[in-house]
Amino acid sequence: MAAIRAEMVAGHPRSPGSYCGLVPSTRLQIQPNSTSTKHLQNLRCFLLCFIHAKMIRFILLQNRQGKTRLAKYYIPLEESEKHKVEYEVHRLVVNRDPKFTNFVEFRTHKVIYRRYAGLFFSLCVDMTDNELAYLECIHLFVEILDHFFSNVCELDLVFNFHKVYLILDEFILAGELQETSKRAIIERMGELEKQE
Repeated sequence: MAAIRAEMVAGHPRSPGSYCGLVPSTRLQIQPNSTSTKHLQNLRCFLLCFIHAKMIRFILLQNRQGKTRLAKYYIPLEESEKHKVEYEVHRLVVNRDPKFTNFVEFRTHKVIYRRYAGLFFSLCVDMTDNELAYLECIHLFVEILDHFFSNVCELDLVFNFHKVYLILDEFILAGELQETSKRAIIERMGELEKQE
């Protein structure tokens, strides 16, 4: 059985004795007596990619006054840190001039936001993620909410928050975009409504 141990990264996973250069702080070394070196190298590369996968960190729906109407975190944060993040994101997006882009740097990540009526829809993503794709994700989410609630408003989000979370979970799961088809999400939500 091959022994795998964590060390520093350098090189490429294709050749024996070399290492995946994706992550500067992690390296898994395959021992030369392994019979399944190729499989272990593939597994190592997959794990390194998985550790640093691009993902949505959190989603916030906030009104102009700073009340958070929906918050979904895909990373573990303490309750106090969540409140701090919500305050900082609100302060960033509300005070921005409408002439500026809808992308703003936030700590070591990016916040992509869009305003619909009195609500700000904000996503926090990695610095290298595609901003325009996430702007379209926000718009698709609003279109689905509009279809589901027949012209959605802030009160729909407050009184039917459980349905909003269901829609969000059909759309985004574990910080990854799962479904981009509006029709597929609406059909799935219809099936869930029938089961209730």
